Amino acid sequence: MSRWAIALLPAVLLAASAGARDTDHTASTRHWIASWGSSQMIADGDNALPADRARAVTLRQVIRLSAGGDHLRVRLSNAFGTRPLTIAAGHVARSSAPQTGEIVGGVRLTFAGHADAVIPAGAELYSDPVAMPVAAGADLAVSLYLPEAAVPQTGHPGARAISFALAGNHVADASLAGATQTPHWYALADLEVSGPANAGTIVAIGDSITDGYGVKPNRNTRWTDILAERLRHTPATRGTGVLNAGIGGNRILLDGLGPNLMARFDRDVVARSGVRWAILLEGVNDLGVLTREAPATPAQHTALVTQIITAYTELVTRAHAHDIKVIGATITPFGGNDYYHPGPASEADRQAINTFIRTSGLFDAVIDFDRVMRDPAQPARLDPAVDSGDHLHPSEAGYRRMGEAVPLALFGSGRR
Repeated sequence: MSRWAIALLPAVLLAASAGARDTDHTASTRHWIASWGSSQMIADGDNALPADRARAVTLRQVIRLSAGGDHLRVRLSNAFGTRPLTIAAGHVARSSAPQTGEIVGGVRLTFAGHADAVIPAGAELYSDPVAMPVAAGADLAVSLYLPEAAVPQTGHPGARAISFALAGNHVADASLAGATQTPHWYALADLEVSGPANAGTIVAIGDSITDGYGVKPNRNTRWTDILAERLRHTPATRGTGVLNAGIGGNRILLDGLGPNLMARFDRDVVARSGVRWAILLEGVNDLGVLTREAPATPAQHTALVTQIITAYTELVTRAHAHDIKVIGATITPFGGNDYYHPGPASEADRQAINTFIRTSGLFDAVIDFDRVMRDPAQPARLDPAVDSGDHLHPSEAGYRRMGEAVPLALFGSGRR
């Protein structure tokens, strides 16, 4: 059978660590939720693997799970590739020292029962499930051997984690001596776990404030990390997954860094396993770009606010069609930012959108990050205690404040 056919076949479920094939009945009754994930985009320029690391290379990428489970599977992505991506070998293991790439034990990944697979251009592919109990908050290392990276490469530049690259096939090596480091992820879209039937996942979708701009590698201090930590230490929400679908510089309406939110929402939220809630925090880049180069007319300001509200309405409609609740998050202040240099008109736009989020009734719930993060003395600006210094992105203390402001009561066990 050709590798093209293998890549397109439904995954054959395997209990790889035991060497036993799951029955179709077991596969159909298992409940999968996404425990970790990232938003895919074209990895080019400085974000791409250099030419000397784009062929015959092992990539070891360390991720932190939010929810635990008794089986896991990996979803790999060639979403932006224009030619097939070959996965010649894969392996998943517990990370013993994330900053070094060292692993303990682990199992080889298979794809429809084969050790390798081809992901067509624009497609994504699940590995077979493996029996590997993992705890909430565990660090895992996913290792892939790529004979040649796809063109263009698909990945997530804002990993806030160190990945490792080493020439040759070393997916099962306990350490990768001599590996080079990179702060990006490649071809790795999701890691899912199987859990109780009432378990579910939250996807936080947004821009650099969700992606965690300013967070140092391997610290796991984005606001979504703080939320995940709180959830796993609370008995009622311990089985809840949290995915960060932030992209730095992202916009709702137009492409910029990564595809626009309207274009990526279905892949990043709706198509993921077990998603029951989406937290939507995006719009500041739309507001900032409008006036970054030159003032906008009153009509342009009005049109932008209308278009953002229309987009919110469309996204909620899409999510509700798949029984996903959408929690609207108010846009945080960015007054004083030197990149966007917003004026009174931009602040009026932000206030109009935030008023809509709070009062329209469109959203299933609201998280008022604006109220939590603003300076009481100057509401158009971030509180200095949580400002990273650029008057747009929170500091590490600010991300913690955001993560602690999310009410855990929003994530009950009942469905919509």
